[in-house]
Amino acid sequence: MNDIDFKYIKTNGIELHVAISGPEDGDLVILLHGFPEFWFSWRKQIGALAAEGYRVVVPDQRGYNKSWKPRGRRAFEINQLQKDVIGLIGHFGREAAAIIGHDWGGAVAWHLAGTHPHMVRCMVIINMPHPSIFPKVMLKRPLQWLRSSYILFYQLPKVPEKILSSNFRMMEKALQYTSRRGTFTQDELTAYQSSWGEPKALESMLNWYRAVPASWKEIVKNMRINVPSKIIWGTGDQFLSKQLAEESLKFIDSESIIWVEDATHWVHQEQPEFVNARLIQFLDQTGPDDG
Repeated sequence: MNDIDFKYIKTNGIELHVAISGPEDGDLVILLHGFPEFWFSWRKQIGALAAEGYRVVVPDQRGYNKSWKPRGRRAFEINQLQKDVIGLIGHFGREAAAIIGHDWGGAVAWHLAGTHPHMVRCMVIINMPHPSIFPKVMLKRPLQWLRSSYILFYQLPKVPEKILSSNFRMMEKALQYTSRRGTFTQDELTAYQSSWGEPKALESMLNWYRAVPASWKEIVKNMRINVPSKIIWGTGDQFLSKQLAEESLKFIDSESIIWVEDATHWVHQEQPEFVNARLIQFLDQTGPDDG
């Protein structure tokens, strides 16, 4: 990771801490992490994409790690999150970018592609369903309620912060127990703990979940996706069922999914060579951006 530069970039009224790699004139690829991660989530993808000539931009999304942490849950509504990405695209002098998102980063990617398709050259979603289908699947599959019960817990004020911040042991174990054994080394877990320990980070990270009710009207309007899209899905995801992925195919080309067996929610970290090859293949197929 020696070929990564770090900068603070102003966008949408805040500053994001951003990892940047690859040639300046390369096609722009933006990687968006999820909860409870930061740019480091993509450590196994950045070098591979940069080596293929892509300009790789990986922000700590707002509220995470070293990026700015605006106050209040309303600052984390879905429209604000997508505006952060739009600002990054403009900062690099482009009209569009390839967007790759995992978990919450995938939700931002879905929304951006649905509302500003001209700014998304292509999109790859890793283990995150289209945000508008959660209610439908939960009605059909009560088991998904159990898998997603942590979201209700995160709605509580202050209590989750108090419990999770107790030396971050619970968060560390959550990563270990929901991934394949050995996915996260102790040094990597230490890096995560450092990011969680940034002032106001944990509260801001949880505010992404607390902003969902206010974002809902915008989320449900975001329907068919009209940009080249691909879903990569670890079938052993303990949080999100395969049915969520299957329902998401209604919004894109129904053949646009890659099922990854023997992988979990953290598939891009568990099987990076496989995922990287599929990412590069798809990016190459969809052609250059509009910059």
